[in-house]
Amino acid sequence: MTRGKPTAANRLRLCLAATALAVTVVGLTGCNYVVFLGYLIGGPPSIEPAFDLETNKSLTDYEVTVAVVCYAPKELKWDFENIDYEVGKYVAYRLGEHKVKFVNPDIVRDWLDKNPDWDHPEEIGVALGTSYVIYIDMQEYGLYEEATAHLFRGHAEVMVSAYEMSDDGSGEKIFSKELTSKYPLHAPRSTSEVTYSTFKKQYLSRLSEEIGRMFYESYHGDDIHDAM
Repeated sequence: MTRGKPTAANRLRLCLAATALAVTVVGLTGCNYVVFLGYLIGGPPSIEPAFDLETNKSLTDYEVTVAVVCYAPKELKWDFENIDYEVGKYVAYRLGEHKVKFVNPDIVRDWLDKNPDWDHPEEIGVALGTSYVIYIDMQEYGLYEEATAHLFRGHAEVMVSAYEMSDDGSGEKIFSKELTSKYPLHAPRSTSEVTYSTFKKQYLSRLSEEIGRMFYESYHGDDIHDAM
């Protein structure tokens, strides 16, 4: 499987990870010091996406196309009206940043609006002629720390599945993984520090990254900038 060159964002993450680890170099001796130097020179080891590991397939393969679909129950959409479309859009563009060819989220949304009685994600793959359908089933989503109205902390529970489409128009679920998300990682953020709309965008970006890592290569240290 061919991998592209690291993006500027990934190179920045590698530098941040190396900087964070540099504070420990004073206490390293012998073999540990050699290992640490190798880490700094070569960068942190990459993490192969769970989808590739479990299926021996890749969304970046030649001529592969993907439709991203998100489902949110009515009780979530009462508070976050377009959350299904927003999550689907953020994930689709996140995959696109990592060389995955995706169907425009507006095309997916248009099909869903015209076919409100659809039952199975495979139907979307057939209609849009894609190789895979990434189906995100949202079970929980929120932007505030529990029992507070003055602290932001994004949280979500989602089930992410991948359906592979066949030439005969059928589809098969070949991957499924549950994700529990929380952002910021270590402490909530005061509502006096950031606006609601800005924090919402930040969390959608973070959530799409967590989902996206199931399908593209990531690196140890990628979470450093999302810790606070």
